[in-house]
Amino acid sequence: MKHCVAVSMRLLISILICLAAIVYHQRLNILPYLSSKNIITTTTSTPQATTNTTMPAAQSTFKGLPVIPPNDPSLTATTTTPRAIRKVFEAIDQAEGAGARVRRSVGTRELKNFTPFLMLDHFTIAPGAGFPDHPHRGQETITYLLSGAVDHEDFAGNAGTIYAGDLQFMTAGRGIVHAEMPAQNPDGSANIGMQLWVDLPAHLKDCEPRYRDLRGSEIPVANSPDKKVNVKVISGRAYGVDSLQELAYTPVWLLDVTVQPGGTFDAPLPHKWNAFIYTLSGSIVLAGPQSSKTIPQYHNAVLEQSGDSIVASVPASAEKESRFILVAGMPLDQPIVQYGPFVQTSTEGIYKAMADYQGYANGFERAENWESEIGKTMVH
Repeated sequence: MKHCVAVSMRLLISILICLAAIVYHQRLNILPYLSSKNIITTTTSTPQATTNTTMPAAQSTFKGLPVIPPNDPSLTATTTTPRAIRKVFEAIDQAEGAGARVRRSVGTRELKNFTPFLMLDHFTIAPGAGFPDHPHRGQETITYLLSGAVDHEDFAGNAGTIYAGDLQFMTAGRGIVHAEMPAQNPDGSANIGMQLWVDLPAHLKDCEPRYRDLRGSEIPVANSPDKKVNVKVISGRAYGVDSLQELAYTPVWLLDVTVQPGGTFDAPLPHKWNAFIYTLSGSIVLAGPQSSKTIPQYHNAVLEQSGDSIVASVPASAEKESRFILVAGMPLDQPIVQYGPFVQTSTEGIYKAMADYQGYANGFERAENWESEIGKTMVH
């Protein structure tokens, strides 16, 4: 009897090993198909990405990398050279989520995985639309609301509402499930804002998730000497005014700039950081080291890494002011492998993220039987 049991156990183990081998083989075979269909996207390097300085290990107490790089040669230079324009393209309107519309500029064929940036959406969420319960792993999201109000709720117990001028910083880390749903505005108008996805350094992708609101009243404001330029210094520096610190792990500058006719925005950018601007309204003239270019509304202008500053003006003959978002970030010297809301540095990491999410493990334990209150109805 014992012999029969032993034989049966060996047979069972052999079968399990064979099944595991088959599954692993199928995973290897399906990867090229997923990549070819852009279901899983892989970027081994990004043009002009630079190697980071040594970064501190993840800590239980939140501490991001310096958003104002110390001793940065571009920030301390007495004379600066404007950055040249690499490319300019329009952000095309498209459907996203449950009934929402977005103008996506980063995360498209025009500009994919522009380290550390993964995606930039200029979104419009009408009543009855939204982004119900969904997961993230391995990145940070920054949501900036331009009009209306949006509710947030996640399985870590964070919940709140941001209004026009407010921001939400969320670090997904090892895993989070949340919902983002629009408020029902009294006049029935849509909720409009920007959402930026930022990659996390490889050694911080397993950090604990984190969430915080940044109220518009907390954001310092800077002005040019002639008062024709107004800057909301969300993250970074402008005209000698520094933002709040410790907003996110990955250092990112985010400036909301309004330029009156006849005004010129002139500001240094951190050395070799990747940067771009997105025009919200009106048009601006970007000055390069050799030529200038007009950037119309809803266009993304990607800047070269060489150079020290950005110079953007609005002609005195313009009929109205122009507004744009300036975004800059420290490049991460690491591969980017992305499957929807999961961002890792290897395909194995993506497979693990999907398995963990489906199995409620390794960061997704709290997702089991969890359902947000705000996601239960598309209008509230």
